[in-house]
Amino acid sequence: MLTRRIIACLDVRDGTVVKGRQFEELAGAGDPSALAKRYNDEGIDELMLLDVSATLEGRGAMIDTIRRVSAELFIPLGVGGGVTSLESASALFDAGADKVSINSAALTRPALIEEIARRYGSQAVIVAIDARKRRRVSFSENDTRRRFSVFGRSGTVFAREDAVEWAKEAAELGAGEILLTSIDRDGTRDGFDCELTAAVSTAVSIPVVASGGAGNAEHFADVFTSGCADAALAASIFHYGELSVATLKRELVRRGIPMREVAPC
Repeated sequence: MLTRRIIACLDVRDGTVVKGRQFEELAGAGDPSALAKRYNDEGIDELMLLDVSATLEGRGAMIDTIRRVSAELFIPLGVGGGVTSLESASALFDAGADKVSINSAALTRPALIEEIARRYGSQAVIVAIDARKRRRVSFSENDTRRRFSVFGRSGTVFAREDAVEWAKEAAELGAGEILLTSIDRDGTRDGFDCELTAAVSTAVSIPVVASGGAGNAEHFADVFTSGCADAALAASIFHYGELSVATLKRELVRRGIPMREVAPC
């Protein structure tokens, strides 16, 4: 069985790590380079840095912040926010990113996925999908199901009808990974949306990273089993020391979920 990955997320705004609920009510959570060093030392598998206001402000990600964070790491670093072209993606790689995450720009111009993958390889391209549950709707007399709609621009603009279909298209264009965030669960600590995650995970052959709703070790176990996730991402429970990386990994191993480099007790 393939090992599962635990990823810590740094949502950065104005050079400071922030965390909110359902993409709103953002509050400060610390210095990005200091948190990056801490997570590197604690044994996190990867780090994701997202400049949450870059797209809304019409600018690229903060290169200086990326360089400072990258200097603290010996693990893969994914960076997203404000990636609108091959050139802006190249700037992130030059600053120390191992992967780039694209969201709104890919929705507007899907060919960007292919362009970055052709230059840097699919393993370096993450397509971020921010999805929200719609109410149950009937598509025919014999087909009533729940769909997940896709939103861009930090969850503020409706973009696509169906998250599963968009994930499939992104994979076909060359994405190497899907970062799947449930807007409904973001910051709630009520657990990952395993229904959403399983729907996407079973529809694509590339890894899916579950995001939104982590509150305890059981939530991670659930998304790795019933959600079929390849990796799971969290922010506030790690930032505020409510659950250590080592404790989480040991608990998941105890539940039969393979982890990378579990620290000894």
